[in-house]
Amino acid sequence: MPDTSSTALKVLIVEDDPNVSLGCQQALELEDIPTQAVDSAEKARRLVADGFPGVVVTDIRLPGMDGMELLAGLLATDPDLPVVLMTGHGDVSMAVQAMKLGAHDFIEKPFSPDYLVEVVRRALEKRRLTLEVRELRARLQNRDSIEARLIGGSPQMERVRRLIGELATSAADVLIHGETGSGKELAARCLHDASPRRAGNFVAINCGGLPESLIDSEIFGHEAGAFTGAGKRRIGKVEHANGGTLFLDEIESMPMPVQIKFLRVLQERTLERLGSNTPVHVDCRVIAATKVDLRELADRGQFRADLYYRLNVANLPLPPLRERREDIPLLFEQFILQAAARHGRPVPPPDAERMRRLMAYDWPGNVRELHNVADRCVLGIEQGFPPFASAHPATARPLAEAVEAFERALIADTLRRTGHSLARAAEELQIAKTTLHDKIRKYGLS
Repeated sequence: MPDTSSTALKVLIVEDDPNVSLGCQQALELEDIPTQAVDSAEKARRLVADGFPGVVVTDIRLPGMDGMELLAGLLATDPDLPVVLMTGHGDVSMAVQAMKLGAHDFIEKPFSPDYLVEVVRRALEKRRLTLEVRELRARLQNRDSIEARLIGGSPQMERVRRLIGELATSAADVLIHGETGSGKELAARCLHDASPRRAGNFVAINCGGLPESLIDSEIFGHEAGAFTGAGKRRIGKVEHANGGTLFLDEIESMPMPVQIKFLRVLQERTLERLGSNTPVHVDCRVIAATKVDLRELADRGQFRADLYYRLNVANLPLPPLRERREDIPLLFEQFILQAAARHGRPVPPPDAERMRRLMAYDWPGNVRELHNVADRCVLGIEQGFPPFASAHPATARPLAEAVEAFERALIADTLRRTGHSLARAAEELQIAKTTLHDKIRKYGLS
């Protein structure tokens, strides 16, 4: 399987007329599109295998095996391969039949170089998206690796994965900070699964989702008869995480009296169940997550400062999706595959316009919102919802900031599609190479 993020897609021309073949090659190569030409269908079949990193442009009239037979053979090997047919005037009906059999498009001779380039660019874009989906499917088969679970090639996500790798083997408690939907629990699970505690329990508590009257019992447990309705002993979440990892989501929502008790757990690694005076030793790593600035809350007296400093031994910041837009295509295709399997629906075909809308949207709900959009696309109900409708006013931000974010994402995506070729990316973006180089440095892109 070719790595489409680093390999430039190419065009294979199958044409026995040397003048037509040379003309096609020159037209495409002038647009910086890698091109190879052969003069028979038999030679083309030997060059094209499943996962061929490009598209095929073939004449219908060929010596030996003709273009229709070549089309059938290629699609039998790879049904998603875009094949463009070149036809003479008398072959149009045959080309229409070929479209019904799965051809991507056809061009009637004589055609202009610009029209050939336009058709080929559309085919290459479709092929790029298809190969990215296949690459993602292969990556999803190895869900255990951090790279497969925290998807993204942006510098921000590379830093997150590096930090997780460094922190996983330590015993330090970790504070994860990120906006709603940015993947805080997933990051915590990756920390646990990559740590020596992976054989122990990963116990998650949403501190904002428990009634205050029950949170004490849920976290620390209780003895039989500790309160009305406590018929038997209950092991709390902290004790259940013994030997493993305790994940405290929305830690800012933990009531102040519980914060005091929990500080003792962190300092002494002991707890007392409700209704008992006997300390219970616990050996668990604590990972807390918040979407707010805990230091600011502590300064205002709304969160215990000593608990904040005890939790903040190691800090893992998660970037919002709008700051790593170049990761949206791979994330979206992953969610599309998962949604199709979950709902028993076919995978929607790649759509360049849909992807442009996804890249331009501001994503106030981050990765979770993108996941929901993928569900709606699979179910066919995306119209009328963001990002396919006007953004919510709450997502508005200064024009200059929005323009820079979109420009960064567009440049990153173009570099990825052109195999990180400065020349090809500058030509596609229609800017000077020196200007593109300056913008790459400005946005910290590789």
